[in-house]
Amino acid sequence: MRILLTNDDGIKSPGLEALRQAFKDHEVWVVAPSTQQSGKSHSVTFLEPVRFNQLEEQVFACEGSPADCVMYSVLGALPQKPDLVISGINIGANLGTDLIYSGTAAAARQAALMGLPGIAVSTNSFVAPFYFRDTADFIRENLDLMLSLWRPDHFINVNTPNQPEFPSEVRITAPSRRIYADKVVRFDAPRGGSYFFLEGSGVSFSGNDSDSEAIAAGAVSVSPIFLHPQNRDESQAYENADFRKI
Repeated sequence: MRILLTNDDGIKSPGLEALRQAFKDHEVWVVAPSTQQSGKSHSVTFLEPVRFNQLEEQVFACEGSPADCVMYSVLGALPQKPDLVISGINIGANLGTDLIYSGTAAAARQAALMGLPGIAVSTNSFVAPFYFRDTADFIRENLDLMLSLWRPDHFINVNTPNQPEFPSEVRITAPSRRIYADKVVRFDAPRGGSYFFLEGSGVSFSGNDSDSEAIAAGAVSVSPIFLHPQNRDESQAYENADFRKI
């Protein structure tokens, strides 16, 4: 199987290397951002060229976003189209509302938009030690199952607890609703002007079948994330609205 690996943590991320090693028996191509791209969501580059720098055989650093890595690779930057895209392993979970901002998720979403299976993989910690190998092995051992479940209307989002003993429980989950306690920290530059850092944390509001609940319970979370998430029941009020004409 021809597999394209990417991420949003950058080409040098150990999580990316763990996936590369786990799938070394396949034809693996790596196209990952040359710099950190966390939080870049589904941004794409179309007003300027995107450069691919070859680092070794079948390994490229892309001067673009995670979605760029997938889009340009599939459309012809690589010699052949991949059969599958795996994005990760991300440092830090991508749960619920995080998926709106996540470059990791965007790469898997872009794959699905182009008719390819896309799997986003994250582990729930920002602090070493990381147990990437176990997470990568889980993806490898369950790849055939996930491909049999995949349909072109969604991508698959996998989150794992970061712990020495890999969990035995796997839950099929829905995205949680997360509220962020964000704040901006201001610094004044000595030569005028100001710059700002964004700080804060996320608080989840969800049910027992959510991805956040699974991770909190020490289980692996597997979520199908649909490309067109509109809730028709909730939009009924708009359909009946009488807008003024001009």
